[in-house]
Amino acid sequence: MTEPSAVATREHVFVAVGPVGELARQWLDAGSPAGVAPRRASTVMVLRHGRSGSAPEVFMLRRVASMAFAPSMWVFPGGGVDPRDADVDVPWAGPSPREWAVRLGVPRAEAVELVCAAVREVFEECGVLLAGRTADEVLADVTGPTWQGHRAALLAKEMSMTQLLSHEGLVLRSDLLSFQDHWLTPEFEKRRYDTYFFAALLPEGQRADDQTSEADISRWVAPADLIADVASGEASMLAPTVTNLERLAQAAGPEAVIGSTPPVVPVMPMAEYDGADVILRAQLPVR
Repeated sequence: MTEPSAVATREHVFVAVGPVGELARQWLDAGSPAGVAPRRASTVMVLRHGRSGSAPEVFMLRRVASMAFAPSMWVFPGGGVDPRDADVDVPWAGPSPREWAVRLGVPRAEAVELVCAAVREVFEECGVLLAGRTADEVLADVTGPTWQGHRAALLAKEMSMTQLLSHEGLVLRSDLLSFQDHWLTPEFEKRRYDTYFFAALLPEGQRADDQTSEADISRWVAPADLIADVASGEASMLAPTVTNLERLAQAAGPEAVIGSTPPVVPVMPMAEYDGADVILRAQLPVR
């Protein structure tokens, strides 16, 4: 990750509304106490060519209303780093863990965890597996009973990604991931995440599905359309999701996103009053 001091930033202001706004208001009224420590997480923007224009489509999920964090909000597939992601013996292809550590700005062991979590979560949540028999191949079909059994075992925490890959003679294709962004949940949230945003092109022959129980809707979206739904109040998203959708809406295509290495710095929105409204200020890297 680029040193924050070396990256030009611009201030962006979000209006905090709904449940997020109420949490922020309560936190401000309580004197802005220190928040809980954030849990590291990975999320993946799975992309494909759009059906109209050059902007890519992205696979997204609307979380069920009963979720403790971000209920009923549209998100990219992802989740928290799990102890199973820490296996240093994971079969690996692409940039080395040390190279990933430099790009992510974390120690080598944490880089392995974040990349493994990204691959595991996107397979668990939408059935896309970024792996192949060799460093030059990616699987084309993971819809059969064997793969669904592996997916269920991962979800039940009965199997690690290392075990799945080793059992099937696969290597994790870390080169299919592109690091795009890094956000920390504001301190007023009761659950906080230190989230690393990746992008990946949907492998040819694979399909993203709607089998996760954490979402009531899972589908491909045109970024501009969902942004319009947020503006009209028909959809809800957190600030990091909105920001990255806006970037995707301006992209020349999925390959342009995957091939980019944008400047990344940690972003944590700060809540404050603006008259009667609550706003979130964030310093975003200039791209």
